[in-house]
Amino acid sequence: MRSDAASASDGLMMSPATSGQGLLRAWLFAMAGLVFAMVIVGGATRLTGSGLSITEWNPIMGAIPPFTDQAWVEAFEKYKAIPQYKLLNEGMALGEFKFIFWWEWSHRQLGRAMGLVFALGFLGFVASGALRGRLALKVLGIGLLGGLQGAIGWLMVRSGLNEGMTAVAPIKLMFHLTTASLIYTLLLMVATSLGRPRGEVAPSFVKHAATFVLVLTLLQIALGALVAGSKAGLTWNTWPLIDGQFIPGADLLFSVQPWIENFVDNTALVQFNHRMSAYLLLVVSIWHGWQVARAMPGTRARKRAVSNAWLVGMQAIIGIATLLWAVPLWLGLLHQAFAFVVLGMVAVHKAALGRG
Repeated sequence: MRSDAASASDGLMMSPATSGQGLLRAWLFAMAGLVFAMVIVGGATRLTGSGLSITEWNPIMGAIPPFTDQAWVEAFEKYKAIPQYKLLNEGMALGEFKFIFWWEWSHRQLGRAMGLVFALGFLGFVASGALRGRLALKVLGIGLLGGLQGAIGWLMVRSGLNEGMTAVAPIKLMFHLTTASLIYTLLLMVATSLGRPRGEVAPSFVKHAATFVLVLTLLQIALGALVAGSKAGLTWNTWPLIDGQFIPGADLLFSVQPWIENFVDNTALVQFNHRMSAYLLLVVSIWHGWQVARAMPGTRARKRAVSNAWLVGMQAIIGIATLLWAVPLWLGLLHQAFAFVVLGMVAVHKAALGRG
């Protein structure tokens, strides 16, 4: 008969499979952290007007920045040829160009680093056997979506190089940020699903509600991208009214022809949609927190749902302040970063409910 000490020792030991799963989970969370950093750097790139400073897409050689004076002059001359320079920044000094160049270069370089970390990690975990079957296909799918994101980013930048453009097209900015949101969400959900079951069985209506909150959060971020892309945050800087009304008239909200373009190009409607979806998300998040508190008292699920309601409320306050102060850099970045804090909490909550 084995001693109690030996049994306790066995309980503390971790099998290679368990250890591999733990490392895999940590790697997925780390990849989500890199996506978060990418979004913040991307937000700073946009808010500083740096996104069009590199006018070419060269996935390999583009990793090497200018080192010589001649190389800097050549990069600057390429920038001088695009509409943004001619219409907004004519007369810019080389030192000013370097400032915006380094933001965009850093954004692209971080993307390259993420691709490398993903590729090495994926191959390593497949070789070790920690990643296989359906799980391997899921993670590979996320990686392929990340590769596609690089191409989407270039298409977005390319839209800003067209005649008469001084920034990227709002709809393509929305597509770029929404794809980043999906990658971030999927990484967190897969990582969370690998954790140990907590024995907290969620009713189906709680799971459905969590899915609804997740969809609304992704929608809100997408609509926020349209606000950023159309610079709607720099107009109608009053709250809770727009042009003196809580719900402006159709003559303002649908003043652009054809009418469908109002949803992208009309700053009043773009901002109105973002506000209304924010109110809806806040109400639904509070309702879901109350719902889980009643159905699953004393559980981690309750803590997550209630915490998320508070986070959404804080994000609403940050959003209002960002609007009223006409989007200063630090508040714009905080608003974007906190949106991904909310999204992260919602994604983890949804995945944990499914884990049981």
